[in-house]
Amino acid sequence: MRQVVLDTETTGLDPQQGHRVIEIGCVEIQNRRLTGKHFHYYLNPDRDIDEAAIEVHGLTREFLSDKPRFAQIEAEFIDFVRDAELVIHNAPFDIGFLDAELKRNNSSVQELAGICSVLDSLLLAREKHPGQRNNLDALCKRYGVDNTQRELHGALLDAEILADVYLLMTSGQSSLSLKEESDEQNQGIQLRELDPNRPPLRIIKANDSELAAHQERLEEIARASGDNCLWLELDQQGPT
Repeated sequence: MRQVVLDTETTGLDPQQGHRVIEIGCVEIQNRRLTGKHFHYYLNPDRDIDEAAIEVHGLTREFLSDKPRFAQIEAEFIDFVRDAELVIHNAPFDIGFLDAELKRNNSSVQELAGICSVLDSLLLAREKHPGQRNNLDALCKRYGVDNTQRELHGALLDAEILADVYLLMTSGQSSLSLKEESDEQNQGIQLRELDPNRPPLRIIKANDSELAAHQERLEEIARASGDNCLWLELDQQGPT
């Protein structure tokens, strides 16, 4: 069974408003083993990127200006995912953006569902862990997967991490600390170790004006709550 774990980064939240895919990251799983094959591109969106999106992934229009456009990598992408089961966390988001890119290019493949099946790992996690947080960071903590380099979102890094989480989540093993309880289904799973020499992802810190706006907002909350803003009190107390 061939699976492709996929993630994207985008310029915003809604492809219907013209937002574009700016990074695609995929890793291949064959018969529940990571093969080492991957697909990864940064893409030039030919448009501005929402500030809120930049805060999530750190990708700027300047950085992407010399990268290929989706149309230039479309055929290679289709070849990589064709006939695979796509494993995606919150699949409707990524599929919606990728389908919009295919339609924009009048591709012979108008929808990924026509050449792939899709497994939404977020729905799977909610079924296995109802009432709990099931974002990727929470699942990493639950299953003991190393995500220490995930300071910002990145499509390839997130796909690599999700592949580890998915293999553990579907193996019946609840954490890496339970190796002695693993059954035959767990045997043969080769977890990827993050390269310690991998360059760190970019960290964007708040500037003076953003810090001032944050302080002003806290003071508004304090006034509205009768001076009962706990965050403001803690800020004034300083570190303990």
